[in-house]
Amino acid sequence: MAVKYYLGIDIGASSGRHVLGYKENGELVMEEVYRFPNQIQNRGGRDCWDIEALFAHVVEGIRRCAGQQKLPCSLSIDTWGCDFVLLDEQERRVGDCVSYRDSRVDGMPEKAFQILAKEKVYQKTGIQFQKFNTLYQLLALQAMQPEELAAAAHFLMIPDYLHYRLTGRITNEYTNASTTQMVNAAGQVWDEDILAAFGLPRRIFKGFTPVGEVIGGLTEEVKKAAGLEPGQDILVLEGATHDTASAFAGARKKEGLILSSGTWSLLGKIVNTPVVTEMAQKYNFTNEGYPGGRYRLLKNIMGLWMIQEVRRGYENRYSFAQLAEMAGQCKQKPPLVDVNDDRFLHPDSMIEAIRQYCRESGQTVPETAAEIANTVYHSLAFSYKKAVGELESITGETYAAINIVGGGCRNEYLNRLTAQCTGKEIVTGPDEATVAGNILLQIKAQEEN
Repeated sequence: MAVKYYLGIDIGASSGRHVLGYKENGELVMEEVYRFPNQIQNRGGRDCWDIEALFAHVVEGIRRCAGQQKLPCSLSIDTWGCDFVLLDEQERRVGDCVSYRDSRVDGMPEKAFQILAKEKVYQKTGIQFQKFNTLYQLLALQAMQPEELAAAAHFLMIPDYLHYRLTGRITNEYTNASTTQMVNAAGQVWDEDILAAFGLPRRIFKGFTPVGEVIGGLTEEVKKAAGLEPGQDILVLEGATHDTASAFAGARKKEGLILSSGTWSLLGKIVNTPVVTEMAQKYNFTNEGYPGGRYRLLKNIMGLWMIQEVRRGYENRYSFAQLAEMAGQCKQKPPLVDVNDDRFLHPDSMIEAIRQYCRESGQTVPETAAEIANTVYHSLAFSYKKAVGELESITGETYAAINIVGGGCRNEYLNRLTAQCTGKEIVTGPDEATVAGNILLQIKAQEEN
């Protein structure tokens, strides 16, 4: 019997990969077929993603599958949230795909709250306040390049745009759109009051396509570029296109605490209704979309981005495993930093940003690579402890364990610090939770249809 393959395409801030999955004896088997780099580029003074290069990599990965005679029956793409692409009436891209790490959003939340109270925004959307939320990116565009917003006819999140390039069909997907801070949490639709209050063009926002729905087959142009033979096609399915939604779908223990550990750390749990209480707002928790009309009540924490940038600052002379090992050999108690401080979002030098924080807070300044790494790991573990305590206060529940998923779950030193700091049992894996969730949702959709 021929193997039925499903292709999960998972794109993060530093890399992307194509993973084929199939069921064998009831278990999911996965095989990586293509991996590619992704990085921010400076264009016209703005930090941008090379969105067309990403699409070329998407097609190349499909070509690799075809070349191995392992053509999937379906595929779906997941990425990070908040960033977007605009198309005009002729479905041509308007402007660059600017990264959430770009400085154009500086000061935008404060301006927004002069128009609509912070409390009102949270009550409606249930989304954590971060200066790079899509709402503030659009306000920055409105202020700095209003002609681009005026020319726009379609708003697409990154996976929406890549799905469009594959199929020619424009869609919006809920789990990723929920990160924009423009979606009504209770109604799971674009919030009319938010859009109106900020003067955003309602026409560009489309209704949400359900997870599991077929968006379409590949265009003839894509089929040719990917080397498909006549009569061959791949169905593009709407998935949980926000990577953390897919990661939570791929977790081993879905009913307790889940920590998706990667470039960002996202700690929370799956809930049936949004939690928009005064306490949830005070602790800056977010209610992001999850398949089946549910929510991810969680906290966004800076994550392993810091150690990635530390490694880059040392010109990649240490591997991540070496940095963890070196940190574990430190005998002195390290200084702690607030990993969610804006200075760590996109500094010129992460190493110097950490040292400067320690100087300003009157702590011992870490000097060596080992000391810097140890500060990052201890600070992350402390931030997890703080987030767990806040979540338990919000829900009135106590949790015994944390299921750590994603690439960060392989970091035994950080796992150990997290266990010590939180007092929780640590359950690890899968390390490929995001792409596993992506594929499992495709399988579920196919089986149901």
